[in-house]
Amino acid sequence: MKTSNEIRVTGNGNGCAWLSRSILLITRYSLLYSLLILLLTSCAPKKEIPLELVSVTRGNIESSIPATGTVMPRNRLEIKPPVSGRIEQVLVAEGEAVRKGQIIALMSSLDRATLIDAARAKGEEEVRRWEEMYKPTPVIAPINGFIIQRSVEPGQTLTSNDVVLVMADKLIVKAQIDETDIGRIKLGQGVSIVLDAYPKDEVNGRVEHIAYESKVVSNVTVYEVDVIPLTVPDFFRAGMSATVNFSQNARQDVLVVPLKAIKKRGKSVYVWKPNADNKTAQAVQIETGLENGDNLEVLSGLTEGEKVVVPTKEMIEKLANRRGGPPNFNPFGSQRSR
Repeated sequence: MKTSNEIRVTGNGNGCAWLSRSILLITRYSLLYSLLILLLTSCAPKKEIPLELVSVTRGNIESSIPATGTVMPRNRLEIKPPVSGRIEQVLVAEGEAVRKGQIIALMSSLDRATLIDAARAKGEEEVRRWEEMYKPTPVIAPINGFIIQRSVEPGQTLTSNDVVLVMADKLIVKAQIDETDIGRIKLGQGVSIVLDAYPKDEVNGRVEHIAYESKVVSNVTVYEVDVIPLTVPDFFRAGMSATVNFSQNARQDVLVVPLKAIKKRGKSVYVWKPNADNKTAQAVQIETGLENGDNLEVLSGLTEGEKVVVPTKEMIEKLANRRGGPPNFNPFGSQRSR
């Protein structure tokens, strides 16, 4: 005869078995349900993405060589005191224009500073007498220009190696040009300058100097080109970053197509013309001219108002895998197959 304890043990064992079978069935049904959803999703028709079309338009185009640059003084001078001593007065402020020979600061030599300090113990009259007898030493501006840094204030003691003020004659932009483009940069060439801090303000300039020695920046050989603004704006500051565009050629009233609609393959340029179904497109070769950061001049192969397709990744891959590329463009309007 079974005890009550034995009955409880037997009942618990049957319950665990039932629970295990239930979990197994639920797992199987869940897997079947997931598989069914996956099959239905994969069999469902894919939503077609419409082709993005752009138009061939008529307009003006100017090609340029873009480069980065930094605003810097053309001639930066650190003005140091003629003698060691104490600064009595600084007569100019940062940004102030000065002329050559102008007194920009006054200082006392160590001897004068000692005498003046000793005279103060005897009263103001004694100080005035020594100040008249022992004039301060002037600090003179060596060039015409403006102050870009004021390093000292009255009362500071300096040696002859300390910098009192920093001057510049004019602010320019030093641009770095890749060696592959330096052959297209000429003295006097027109340039547009846009500071990163003032993107809406374009400043015109010209090429003043092209370096004779190259530099290697991030494993790229570059040449420094000095660009002088035709008019230096008040917001120019030394150290500002700038984008510099060196003008090349310009053409008026020509056919242009957005760069995003073309693909270059070697020396050839291709666009995609939509087929009649507006769902597929065919790559054709065109002849091109000037190029800037947005558009490309079309010499032949397209007409004004014609629509072209912005190529998808699949279109570009198909063009790259096609042996010999698409049919060559014939300027007389017909195409021949290879």
